[in-house]
Amino acid sequence: MRDSEATRERILEAAEELFAAKGFYETAMDEIVKTAKISKGGVYFHFPSKEKLFFALLDRLAEKLQRAVETAIAQRHGALAKIEGALEAVLKTLAGKRRLAQILLRQGYGLGPDFERKRLEIYSRFAQVIQKHLDEAVAEGSIESINTELTAYAWLGALNELVTRWIYTGTPDPLKESLPALTRLFLSSIGAALKDPHPAPSPPP
Repeated sequence: MRDSEATRERILEAAEELFAAKGFYETAMDEIVKTAKISKGGVYFHFPSKEKLFFALLDRLAEKLQRAVETAIAQRHGALAKIEGALEAVLKTLAGKRRLAQILLRQGYGLGPDFERKRLEIYSRFAQVIQKHLDEAVAEGSIESINTELTAYAWLGALNELVTRWIYTGTPDPLKESLPALTRLFLSSIGAALKDPHPAPSPPP
C-alpha cells in the first residue's frame, strides 16, 4: 500500500471509530486528527470536510459489503446458492458493524440531497449485483424468466426494511431470524423455495 493510501486508511479508521462511539455531529475533526496521529493538514488534504469523510465511510462500508458478497459468491456453486451466500454475507458483515451502520443511516439524512444521492448510488450498485446473478439463474434454467431488475430492487427493499428495523431496535436478529426468513421469502418469490434441511420422515408404507 502506498503512503498516501495508508494515510487515507488511517484517517478512515479513526473516523469510523469515533463516529461509531460518539456520532457524526458529536465528533470534531480535531479528534480525528488526534486519533489518526496525522497532521491536520494531512487530514484535510485527503478530506476537505467532515461531510466528505462521512461519504467516504459510506463508500468504505459498501465496499466491505461488496467484497464479502463477492467472496461468498465465489465459494458457492450454482446461481441460487450464490444468491443465498450473498444474502448471508451482507447480514454477517452488517452484524459486525451495527453501531457504524446506525450512525451512517440515522445521521446521514441530516446531510440532505447529497446523502440521498450517495444512498441511491450504493443501492443501485447492489441491485446490479443481485440482477446479474438472477439473470444467471434464468440462463441456467434454475428459475423461469422474470423481470430480474424489478426483483432485485424488491429484494433490496425488503432487506433494507429489516436491516433498518434491526439497526434501530435490535430486532429481528439478522442471522437467527432475518437470514432464514429472507432466504425462504426471496427464493420462493422466484419459484425456487429451499428444501427443508430437516424434512419430516416419510410415513411407513
